[in-house]
Amino acid sequence: MLKIRTASPEDASLIMSHNCAMALETEGKVLDPEAAIAGVEGLFKRPQFGFYLVAEVDGLPAATLMVTYEWSDWRNGLFWWIQSVYVASEFRRQGIYRAMYFQLQFMAKASSIPVCGFRLYAETENHNAQATYKDCGMKVCDYIMFEQGTG
Repeated sequence: MLKIRTASPEDASLIMSHNCAMALETEGKVLDPEAAIAGVEGLFKRPQFGFYLVAEVDGLPAATLMVTYEWSDWRNGLFWWIQSVYVASEFRRQGIYRAMYFQLQFMAKASSIPVCGFRLYAETENHNAQATYKDCGMKVCDYIMFEQGTG
């Protein structure tokens, strides 16, 4: 049985372990666990920036994702950025991400602050993830992402 719920601070170590596994699997990066747990706990301390969802199958943690907020002055609403998506290998290709995405759509409709859309980014070589996102109705957008660190 699949259960999707909003994460609580007690889920921080699970989310951290999923984030570390995802970084290693998708980018070959080894995250510092202390920094990773501090980052997860940091969002719980600052709910104005976003939230996490946890999916459980028969009581076992199967997947996690994070949503962060971006205000759009063009649309007078929030984009919900879906990030840090991780589905444990034994639960993949079972529709868990799709169920989590539909839960987010339901939550967005119920939100007192208007949600104007969903965005996410995917690694260019992660074709399985890209296919899943397209199957959920998302499309590749016309933007190229740029980044610069501050340190």
